[in-house]
Amino acid sequence: MNRLQPLKEKMGNPTWLELVQNAVNQGVSLSEQFMYTVSDRSLANYPVHCFAVLETEVDLLTGQYQILRADILEDAGESVSPFVDIGQIEGAFVMGLGYFHSEEIIYDKEDGRLLTNRTWTYWPPGAQDIPIDFRITMRRNAPNPNFVLRSK
Repeated sequence: MNRLQPLKEKMGNPTWLELVQNAVNQGVSLSEQFMYTVSDRSLANYPVHCFAVLETEVDLLTGQYQILRADILEDAGESVSPFVDIGQIEGAFVMGLGYFHSEEIIYDKEDGRLLTNRTWTYWPPGAQDIPIDFRITMRRNAPNPNFVLRSK
């Protein structure tokens, strides 16, 4: 709203649609971003903990691996929607697998061109990367009194 205020004053009494369209035309950002840092105290009372154990089979000749089982214990506070939280935990886990095992963004050192921009050079996780036995448990009786509905 602070960024829109100068435009609003110039325009008089615009409708919301007119104000937003004018902001876009003027190059005013309509989004906000936040990244948590260690020094940020606004989320100091928002600890979330996770514990994971994997059973993995590795072919020592080829380096190929298969995750046979993954057990994850997540502190989600008092979950508002356990099925949504479980889906988020599973998705984050598989995304992390890709980030640490198969995805690598490589740029050309001379011209900065992205070299891993197609399926031959960039490998996000696939169905076979998901653990065969995938178990998610959420910690019980761990409410977060400082946030909405005691969830995390």
